[in-house]
Amino acid sequence: MSQSQSLGEFSFKTRQQSIDRFKKETFDLLVVGGGITGAAVARDAARRGLSVALIEQKDFAWGTSSRSSKLIHGGLRYLEKFELKLVFEALSERALLLKTVPHMVKPLPFYFPVFDGDSVKKNTLSLGLWFYDLLALFRTPGFHKKLNGKKILEEIPFLKKEGLLGGFRYFDASMWDDVLAVEVLRSASSAGAAIANYVQAVSPIWEEDKIKGFCAKNCEAFSNKELFNIHAKQVVICAGPWTDILGKKISSQWHTWLQPSKGIHLIFDLKKIPVPGAMVMNNPVDGRVSFVIPRPDMGSGVAIVGTTDGPVGQNPDKVDIESADVHYLMKLLNKYFPKLELKTSDILSAYVGVRPLMGSQASTMGSEGQPSGKSSHDLQKVSREHYIGTGPGRVVLVAGGKYTTHRTMAEEIVDLILKQVNPQLRNKRLKKANTRSPINPNATIGAIEKSRVQNSKRKLGIDDSLFDRYGAEALSLVDLNKESFDSPKGFPMLLEQLRLNMKTSMVVHLEDFFLRRTALYSSRSDYGWPWAQKLAQVWAQERGLGESDMQNEIDRLKIELDRRSAWKKKLH
Repeated sequence: MSQSQSLGEFSFKTRQQSIDRFKKETFDLLVVGGGITGAAVARDAARRGLSVALIEQKDFAWGTSSRSSKLIHGGLRYLEKFELKLVFEALSERALLLKTVPHMVKPLPFYFPVFDGDSVKKNTLSLGLWFYDLLALFRTPGFHKKLNGKKILEEIPFLKKEGLLGGFRYFDASMWDDVLAVEVLRSASSAGAAIANYVQAVSPIWEEDKIKGFCAKNCEAFSNKELFNIHAKQVVICAGPWTDILGKKISSQWHTWLQPSKGIHLIFDLKKIPVPGAMVMNNPVDGRVSFVIPRPDMGSGVAIVGTTDGPVGQNPDKVDIESADVHYLMKLLNKYFPKLELKTSDILSAYVGVRPLMGSQASTMGSEGQPSGKSSHDLQKVSREHYIGTGPGRVVLVAGGKYTTHRTMAEEIVDLILKQVNPQLRNKRLKKANTRSPINPNATIGAIEKSRVQNSKRKLGIDDSLFDRYGAEALSLVDLNKESFDSPKGFPMLLEQLRLNMKTSMVVHLEDFFLRRTALYSSRSDYGWPWAQKLAQVWAQERGLGESDMQNEIDRLKIELDRRSAWKKKLH
């Protein structure tokens, strides 16, 4: 697909077409997992000319890829250990994302206050930030700046004064993590990949000593949970925290790869914590760094606070927000911002995510996913951020990963498959990796188009916030306007947004829209529930479903919203 080509429909209809293809075709690649890693692998492979299938057992980005700190960054902390190559790669990708996805990845100033007694000294931090700008080849939204105590208090007057020595301002970027993952998937679909959410990998298909696909289950409520086989020449598992669960499905001898950890984020109204940029907070007790991240583009504006670090049980689905997690962040907030007198009752919402960190055995796994007893790696690549290896049946497995470098990691994975794991796939007339162009040309506003878009905005009365979320594709919302409706504050043209997302981001259930395609749940104390009935009517119209189906969908949404907010009852 050329850079100028538009992305096609990516809807529940596209989903059914993909399922029909799953049953008929033999694919070059089957990707299991619809987070950012799986999405990037599918896009890279499809744009090279490989035939690709991708399945996700829940909604896209349901897990870790929708529960991050929503930052694109170079990894300033890696400079402490002189991981210069890693930081350079991440900063290069940051620059590319700022250029090619400007409506989803935006420059964000960071404030790093330094207090008397902090383990990080001002001179050390100043040197690190010079390296940071240098490694970015000065392709940065702004150069770092040293601030004295008076200046930093002018910009953040509610910051603690006692012991404040000054600080620094530098730049990274914010992003829409879940939405960006879906856009990458849409791009892969437009390049020919067959993609479906709510399809579970049940059991592997063995042919002699290799896994050549998976028996899959359609988990969509209207499908009667049908089973079918997806055949592929190579399987790639990008299941994040669920890697070990899938690993046990493919081998009874599976040895644990991961040592995952959970992190929670709290969300406040931005008026409660009116920071002018992201704030870096150092916890003197455990040395962990947490952030306060302003997101004026989420609803009426929120501040995201996180993250924590805690143990995870066997099933990532069962991870909860504990009172101790909340109090940890609240204590840190009130240490840095005593004047704000923040209380737990100020919290709008919260979310918990699981980081798929590698365990100690990951670096010694052999080609069957078992300890190899060798110091060398059999088709394995380890970095501080991710691990690629082969498992039983020559399945390729990926653990870890950094959102910022998802594109280069995917290129590395596909290269490894074509050169070492399954070189037979190279017999096809493949193209070179080609993922540096805009993910969604429909949305990216070029310099020539800006005046046209500005004129259209004025004529059509489209809110600027919709261009922050959809780019130039926001213009298509006008064509979807079918009735007058008072949208909630911060969510203009809400019904039209649902219609657009059902056509372009494979919204299957209302929770997909409430929790991942918009900030309805996260940015409102009512979680958007007062608008559920009307949105359910639009959902049913678009799906061609009746009253009983609509009511079932409302009930389903209520169960999920209650589950996500259950931590509040335990807290009080």
